[in-house]
Amino acid sequence: MQTLLTEGDLLDENGKLVQAGYATSLVKKYDRSKIKASKLRIKEWDYYAVTDGKIFLCLTIADIGYISMASVNLVDTPARECTTGVAVGLLPLGKTGFPSSYERGDVTLRVGKRKLSFVNDGIYRRLYCEFPKFKDGKTLVADITLSDPQKDNMVIATPFKEKDTAFYYNAKLNCLTASGYMELGGARLDFKPESALAVLDWGRGVWTYENTWYWGSLSCYVDGVKFGFNLGYGFGDTSAASENMLFYDGTAHKLDNVKFEIPMVPGGKTEDFEEEWKIKDDKGRLDLVFRPDLDRKDGMSLGFLCTKQHQVFGGFYGTAVLDDGKEITLNGQRGFAEKVYNKW
Repeated sequence: MQTLLTEGDLLDENGKLVQAGYATSLVKKYDRSKIKASKLRIKEWDYYAVTDGKIFLCLTIADIGYISMASVNLVDTPARECTTGVAVGLLPLGKTGFPSSYERGDVTLRVGKRKLSFVNDGIYRRLYCEFPKFKDGKTLVADITLSDPQKDNMVIATPFKEKDTAFYYNAKLNCLTASGYMELGGARLDFKPESALAVLDWGRGVWTYENTWYWGSLSCYVDGVKFGFNLGYGFGDTSAASENMLFYDGTAHKLDNVKFEIPMVPGGKTEDFEEEWKIKDDKGRLDLVFRPDLDRKDGMSLGFLCTKQHQVFGGFYGTAVLDDGKEITLNGQRGFAEKVYNKW
């Protein structure tokens, strides 16, 4: 059962979701002031991943109550290298100032000399990054403009069974056209609009303390046409809808349930994230092999606050079937798939 969201407020007067389900635009209005939960439980973030098909520049501004965070990941898939920079502030409790919509609004986070800024005037999105001592003492600077949004996006409102005022309101904007540059210590990479694309992960919600999610994302060209997908599961009550969606030439094609088959290390107790994955849906429309280039492993444990992240970048191979039966063949287009565990 896939429930389509209708227009209106996201939360009622008691801070509960008015409706669970999915949409292809931001039909529900998010209002942080209507949340009935501790500010420590509210999690908000904007995450952008920009790629030319080989290099990924991933930029995040997040406010998870306990901390605010500006993070940068530079992933070189041919070289199988990843560099990460993180700047953290304490107890922002919502003061970071995220906009209530992905359609327009700005957010900036500066920690010391490190700065990330996302400016959105409703037509163009400008991503600006300035991170001193990012790698080998060199400063990373990036200035990227995103344009040409798709007609359809993935939007989902997900409740949690454990607590009726917990929810996640999420949007994924795939296949945004990217242009601009990044420069690291004098070495410059230009993102050209005919080949560079980006995805936005826009998240707002009240999360339960312990959870795990799986997420896969692709934004690419297939035979000169923009194609992408958003795949995910693992947390919350998804009985009303899943977040699984294909995108072809700006139009969404809804999938039901998807599963990531991650191989296990010998002995079968932990996953081997750098071996070949299989990704399939339950209706025979998605049949993919994911071949990793590298596992961007990250983790933190502060007692009450813990995260274990495996964001794996690599190539997707196989087929995806659109609503009209058209079959899309992938032959190594680069994206990522991840498993993340949080206590937060």
